[in-house]
Amino acid sequence: MKRRQFLKQSTLASGMFFVPNFIKAFESVTSNSLGFKKLVVIQLSGGNDGLNTIIPYTNDIYYKNRPTLSIPKSKLIKATDDLGFNSNLASLKNLYDKGYLSIINNVGYPNPNRSHFRSTDIWHTASDSSEYLSSGWLGRYMDHYGNKSYSGIEIDDSLSLILKGEHFKGIATKNPNILFKNMQSPYFKKIIEQQNDAHLNEHNLGYLYKTMIEAKSSAKYIYQNSKTYTSKLEYPDNPFGKQLKMTAQFINSNLDTSVYYASMGGYDTHAGQVNKQNKLLKMYSESMEVFVKDLEQNDTFKDTLILTFSEFGRRVKENAALGTDHGAANNVFLIGKNLKTPGFYNEAPNLMRLDKNGDITYTVDFRSIYASILDSWLKADASAVLKAPVGKLGIL
Repeated sequence: MKRRQFLKQSTLASGMFFVPNFIKAFESVTSNSLGFKKLVVIQLSGGNDGLNTIIPYTNDIYYKNRPTLSIPKSKLIKATDDLGFNSNLASLKNLYDKGYLSIINNVGYPNPNRSHFRSTDIWHTASDSSEYLSSGWLGRYMDHYGNKSYSGIEIDDSLSLILKGEHFKGIATKNPNILFKNMQSPYFKKIIEQQNDAHLNEHNLGYLYKTMIEAKSSAKYIYQNSKTYTSKLEYPDNPFGKQLKMTAQFINSNLDTSVYYASMGGYDTHAGQVNKQNKLLKMYSESMEVFVKDLEQNDTFKDTLILTFSEFGRRVKENAALGTDHGAANNVFLIGKNLKTPGFYNEAPNLMRLDKNGDITYTVDFRSIYASILDSWLKADASAVLKAPVGKLGIL
């Protein structure tokens, strides 16, 4: 046999030898990493004004209370006979028209707290307004159903309470390359190398070392596995667009991550609200449409559910600074391909029955949305995660 022929045949033989293992590995990836459900939670931080987001354009009380801030009927996008989208939400309306969006009105909780920090904690921990918890609901989900820090990822530089469990906590990163390099720094390595069994068994120090070791391992996993996909779509050039682009990269790389969290700030519009909110809603809406398109093109949208909330809404009556002050109940968006009630889930806010502060009263407890997602989407024990039996909605 000539040398050239020998090399050709041996190459084929080698290739055939590796085919079964390759297929086996691929099947393993398919069964373990592809197709499981993902949840992306987005917070519009600051308290978005829901009444100027989804506008009750046939309600005279809305126009009477907002002589300068109300949106004229001629400048909104009508969706039903009495509700319309802010015109800067045209991209979100496209998702609504496709049946990908469900809007839940009047979402809140009893005895609403109007502090940004406290109300955010309540939403993050799924607690009552008088209850103080040190773990977040997504973190507790990870306690039961995750086994690595990368089971939950926040697209930011620091980790929020929502992803901190009682035993596990997620990992925060805006850029997996930078996170990986930081974990490889001589300083970090030196600290890790100094740990021993005694350290690991000590309560606080052991927890710190275990967290650092897990963070290093997760950083390596995310860095190595998120390189398999780079989006070619053009996202809006703003921080929120970059957050969603990175989230799409993680999801489309089939990371073994089930929950993601990102926040978009700036919604605290006490003064000069109109231009500020319009700009933010446009950023949110356009980024979201590209994000959904990115997932659809990679066949991952069918397994992804997106929840958008704000820690509270705004007061119905505008203030003297052409803005609105902290309110109570608000609307929540669910985006996905498997919604039972696309469109509007429930009735518009009743502006004739406001609470004693002049705020919208809640008719849907936000924890019932969490319970529905945990039970019907993530297939988790909602009572164990939320620490109490909570009624569910027929939304999924």
